[in-house]
This record gives sequence, structure tokens and C-alpha cells, in this order.
Amino acid sequence: MDVIMPQLGETVAEGVVTKWYKRVGDTVKADETLFDVETDKVSTEIPAPVSGVIAQILVQEGVTAKVGVALAIIDEGNTRPAAPAARDMQPAQSNDKQVPAPASVARFSAAPAGDRLSPVVRRLVAEHKLNPAQIAGSGRDGRITREDVLTFIARRPTQAASTPGQQERVADSARRTDTRKPLSNIRKRTREHMVKSWTTAPHVLQAIEVDFMRVELARKSTGAAWKAREGYTLTYLPFIARAVSVALAKFPLLNASLDGDDLVVHNRINIGIAVDLNHEGLVVPVINDVPSKSLPQLAREINDIAQRARSNRLKVDELSGGTYTLSNSGVFGTLITAPIINQPQVAILSTDGVSKKPVVIESEAGDSIAIRPIGVLAQTFDHRAVDGAYSAAFLREVKTVIETRDWLQALNA
Repeated sequence: MDVIMPQLGETVAEGVVTKWYKRVGDTVKADETLFDVETDKVSTEIPAPVSGVIAQILVQEGVTAKVGVALAIIDEGNTRPAAPAARDMQPAQSNDKQVPAPASVARFSAAPAGDRLSPVVRRLVAEHKLNPAQIAGSGRDGRITREDVLTFIARRPTQAASTPGQQERVADSARRTDTRKPLSNIRKRTREHMVKSWTTAPHVLQAIEVDFMRVELARKSTGAAWKAREGYTLTYLPFIARAVSVALAKFPLLNASLDGDDLVVHNRINIGIAVDLNHEGLVVPVINDVPSKSLPQLAREINDIAQRARSNRLKVDELSGGTYTLSNSGVFGTLITAPIINQPQVAILSTDGVSKKPVVIESEAGDSIAIRPIGVLAQTFDHRAVDGAYSAAFLREVKTVIETRDWLQALNA
């Protein structure tokens, strides 16, 4: 069976094979990690599709391959190690890079059986000339994370210097030395994707202030019980996702993609949630058919995909099919963010920080001032698809839903 380069996101056309965990002749079980791949959206482990023996490796480490290209061949009928085929001893090629097979085979032989360093960790280890065996891993199955390496590096000067004077000289030298850090593959591809989006689509930003009082009351009423039952805090994001899904049903031209001269209006509302990967990059897993799901179900699914994204456990099909995207910068307390559209979608919404502010409350008895939790929702839209009035009306609908819906009842539904 051919092992192909998977589609890791609807706009992803290629990926880089960064590590093979098996070599020719090794047996592999279905769903066992087979190789790592990096794209502009994600760096992830790809499991073997079937059980068998690795008959051929067609694309070597470091080589870029198009989606759908065969990367290896698994012999499903063979459960015994096989000798490497002559084809595997030839260098795999791409448009811009050639990696000789002998060097790749040498890397396989030199790597310990338990070595599962991510590309980011591997670069840090090489840059600082570290021995991975000396670094305690805190990740899944004892895997070494970026934070483990940085912690090890931070502690090294203190351990090496035997006197306070030596420690100060080491620290001073570190402060005066610039560090050149090559961009990782995921950062390079993110750069390319963002530049392409920015230069292709005429971006327009609109923002609106929203009173989250009703949302906050629902969170306070159920927050303690929710955390005790579910194990995590109930955030603003599922409430915003629900409001956005309601508004998109009324303003479907924003739940769309551009395809040449056509605007493809999607009949499903699948919302992508931008997830930060510990400042190493972003990934946008997708919650499908949002209108059909209850508010508690949305909260659970958003938390689940975020946790699995950060632990590199997303499924391939969870990264495609999005029709609209939410970018959640509010966890860092931002005031307003102008996000770049996730092509080929036509709009993206930034959910920024919610903080208490004095606001004017209008009533028949007269105006009054009250302290309310206020946040800014900022939408970037593609001016080729819609105009400002359409986008503004959509934002007004999102605001109305958030400010007027009975969210406590929605949580108990």
C-alpha cells in the first residue's frame, strides 16, 4: 500500500517530511507513528495507514512533497523484515532540494530507538550542541519538548560556573551576544501563506464593542460546577462561536470562499479555531456543523481540539473544511487585533480581551453609568466578497446575540 502525503489543511498543497520513525525492512502497526511532516499550518506526526513491512521509502527526510504524492510503500502481506530495494538507495528529489539516500540511512542507523525529537527540539539541540540523553523530557511518553530544552539551557551557566564572579561573566557574555535563529519550516510556510493572503485579498478591518454581561452571569452561575465536572474553565470562546454561527446563518456571504470569479457560499457552518502551539506556530482545527451543537457541546469540542492540537494529536481531517475562522488573542489581554484572512475563506474574527469598563446604560428612567465586562470583536473581511455595510450588519448581529440571549438557559439545555 502507498503511504501518501496527507492534506493537512484545505489550502495546503505540500509538506516537508522531517523525520521517518521506521526504515526499510522494519515492521509497522496500523496507527503507529510513521513519520513527521511540516506544512505552513502544522508540524505533526502521521500514523501508518496499515500494518506490514516498510518495503520502500520514496521521499527522504528534508524533502518537500506535494499532497497526494507517494512517500513510502508498506507491504501488507509481509510480516518479516525485507532487504532494502534498489529504488530506496536512490536520492529522492523535489523542485528545490535533493537529499541523498545514504545520508538519510546513516541518520536512521545513528538515531536511538527511542529518539523522537520534534524538528524544533532537534534544531535547538544542534544549535547549542546538547546531548539529548542529558535532558529530562516532560512531554507525552517522556518526549523532550522545546520548554525542556530551554530550561536545560537556562540552568547550564549556573551549573558550569563555580563562583559568583564566573556566573556574572557568563551571564554578561550571553547578554552581549546576538543569536541568529533560522526560521523553522513551519514559520517559513506561515510567512508564505500570510504574505500570499495579504497581497491577494484587499483586507478591511471593522471592530465593535460588545457587552458580555449576560455571558459573564452565565459563567459565574455555572463556572464552579463546570470546572469541577469538566476539569477546565468555561471561557468566552464557545459563547462567541455560537453567536457567530447564528449571525452567519443570516449573513451567508461571509460563510464563503473565493474560487476565481465565483463566491462559493457554503451550506455548512464549520468554524476554525486558531490554536497557538506554545509560540512555535499556529494550527487551525475545525469544529464542524456548529449550529447543530449545543453550547456545552461546543465548549467541550473547542477545549478538546485545543488540547489535542498542543499535544500533536489532531487527526488529519480535523484541519480541513473550515468556512470561517476565530482567532482568540483575548487570552493575552489584547485590545484589538487585525487578523489576516485564512484563504480561501473571506473573513476572520478576532476575539480580544474582555475587561470591566464604565458604560452608559439607557433606560426610560434616564441614562446611568454601570460597570460592565466589555470586549472588542474585530473582523477582517475580503472586500472582493462583500462590502463594509454587509460586514457591519453581521457584526451588529453577533453583538445583539451576545448581549440579549439567555445564556444560562443555553448552558442547561
